[in-house]
Amino acid sequence: MAPSEDPVVDRAPHAHSRSKKRNHETASVSGSSTSSEDSARRKKRRDRKALKRKNAHSDGLTVAVNGARPSAFATRRNSLGKAARDPRDEPVTKKGVAASAGSRARSPSPIIDFDGLSRPSPGTRERREEDKEKADERLVKMQGAVRTLLECVGEDPDREGLLDTPSRYAKALMFLTKGYQVNVEDIVNNALFHEGHNEMVIVKDIEIYSLCEHHMVPFTGKMHIGYIPSDTVIGLSKLPRIAEMYARRLQIQERLTKEVAHAIMEILKPQGVAVVMESSHLCMVMRGVEKTSATTITSCVLGCFERKSKTRNEFFSLVGVNR
Repeated sequence: MAPSEDPVVDRAPHAHSRSKKRNHETASVSGSSTSSEDSARRKKRRDRKALKRKNAHSDGLTVAVNGARPSAFATRRNSLGKAARDPRDEPVTKKGVAASAGSRARSPSPIIDFDGLSRPSPGTRERREEDKEKADERLVKMQGAVRTLLECVGEDPDREGLLDTPSRYAKALMFLTKGYQVNVEDIVNNALFHEGHNEMVIVKDIEIYSLCEHHMVPFTGKMHIGYIPSDTVIGLSKLPRIAEMYARRLQIQERLTKEVAHAIMEILKPQGVAVVMESSHLCMVMRGVEKTSATTITSCVLGCFERKSKTRNEFFSLVGVNR
């Protein structure tokens, strides 16, 4: 009798199943590990970018995406968006309101001093307070200086056409610089009216004649003044008078524009003030570069005109600057 043979069991399908299971588990572990590594790498990249942005911000630079150094236009200060040239444009805390409730609001560098004079010097007050005798002495001193100038340029101050020139020039210069002695309170003369008006008010094309302080030759042009009241308006003629006060002195156009704007802000305390000036400078026309058609435009915007581009653009459009 032949020996019995054990039945042959096919273990291949089971082995194949176990192997497939192991491979699946290995793939799962490997995939999980790869995913974790990818997440870690992404986190490191984010951390590096954040650190780079932080360092760039602390250095005051904007780092370009490709690592190149940004241009001057990318790093320059946006004067319209970030400027705060007048502290009253900043929001006032309750503590600040309480502290200033009993005192008059003032600029950090007062445009108008305690006695109504604007940007006074010791010589300004001396000239304003002198009697007739001292005023005559001042004119005689100035006439002597003019006579010396005539001699220095090679002229004969004793010839007929120049005999009275020292006296005439001295008086003319006193007139052209009379703005130093003008009292702002006398100009305004309480012409402030509570009308509940809160829309833009503009006085444009105010003729300006001033003396360049660098060469003492004239610059002339037009000034446009606008403001938005906080219920209180000022007599319209007072705006040209304020501009005239600052023009009748040795000036530069940039400072003249700023002083008019800040003075109106301090006197009227409106929601905002905007001043634009266009002028021609004889120091550029009849000497130096001799550019007869060149004009200079300066502006100063405070309050809501500085904070709100639509308000600012409306003013520029109305006065013709955007043409």
